[in-house]
Amino acid sequence: MVRGPVWAEISLEAIGKNTGEIRRITRPEAKIMAIVKANGYGHGALEVSKAVLRHGADCLGVARLGEALELRRQGIEASILVLGYTPPEEAAEAIRHRITLAAYTEEQFANISRLAVQQGKTAVVHVKVDTGMGRLGFLPGRHSAEIIGKLACLPNLHLEGIFTHYATADEADKSYANLQTDRFLDFLSTLAKMGITFPLRHAANSAALINLPETHLDMVRPGITLYGLYPSPEVARKIELQPAMGVKALVSHVKEVEKGTSISYGRTFVAKRRTVIATLPLGYADGYARLLSNKGEVLLHGRRAPVVGRVCMDQTMVDITEIPGVAPGDTAVVLGKQGDEAITAEELG
Repeated sequence: MVRGPVWAEISLEAIGKNTGEIRRITRPEAKIMAIVKANGYGHGALEVSKAVLRHGADCLGVARLGEALELRRQGIEASILVLGYTPPEEAAEAIRHRITLAAYTEEQFANISRLAVQQGKTAVVHVKVDTGMGRLGFLPGRHSAEIIGKLACLPNLHLEGIFTHYATADEADKSYANLQTDRFLDFLSTLAKMGITFPLRHAANSAALINLPETHLDMVRPGITLYGLYPSPEVARKIELQPAMGVKALVSHVKEVEKGTSISYGRTFVAKRRTVIATLPLGYADGYARLLSNKGEVLLHGRRAPVVGRVCMDQTMVDITEIPGVAPGDTAVVLGKQGDEAITAEELG
């Protein structure tokens, strides 16, 4: 298999340690639903799923049914919740493969119940509540509670969970997050008074599980923290996280240019002195943002080399005048550590 001149390295050990740190600060009675949507945040959903389940996660969360079905196909037997929208014609596949669905309309519940009856199975559902995100979910209130009460009586349905999602838990000002928590807890209280309870009540995303321990309830849903990143600079550094991904590229060319030489499209960089330029076979087609043109840096021989000129689709140039000895075939670190230096995800935007 050809690796190519640009590649990512994933540390499953780091993901395991991050999962352990999350388990350490999560209240003991609460389960951990590891979020592995978007191909495990680009880290590889299958391998990430195996790692987190080995290190303390109880179940998995994804955005779409296709992601869950692929994990089932690859042998993952743990409970999987589809957090987003599932088209009604696809719900039968979810039931068939023991995949839990989020639901937030009467039509969804009726459809899932009907399909479960047809299959002679019990469908597992989590009720989605919109406490202030404005995306999906029942609006909390007496009317919604009465609807959910009726839906709970539909045949072949197990309402295992109820959940909401925070809009601003990663901000220093917790007033809106606290308002969402109050709305959710008040709604749960209304439902409980009607005799409707759920084994799994969950709300805490990565930011909330760190900054708002009162939101842990029966389950937490870490996402970005599993991969070694804090949700924002405003989230308290209460746990030790290890970034799990590194991105590297081989130097493809080194040349010395004279003062006045322009580099890349648009001539946005013109050398002010004799300059040594290294070309990397990396560009915006690889996810290296054009916004890093004349702003980004990479590591070569453990030192920072600034990006010069515009980032191209598949090539980027850096100034290595102050880094002697760089040659074609040397490894540049685009994301991650080299020597005592590190390029962080925050630097890449």
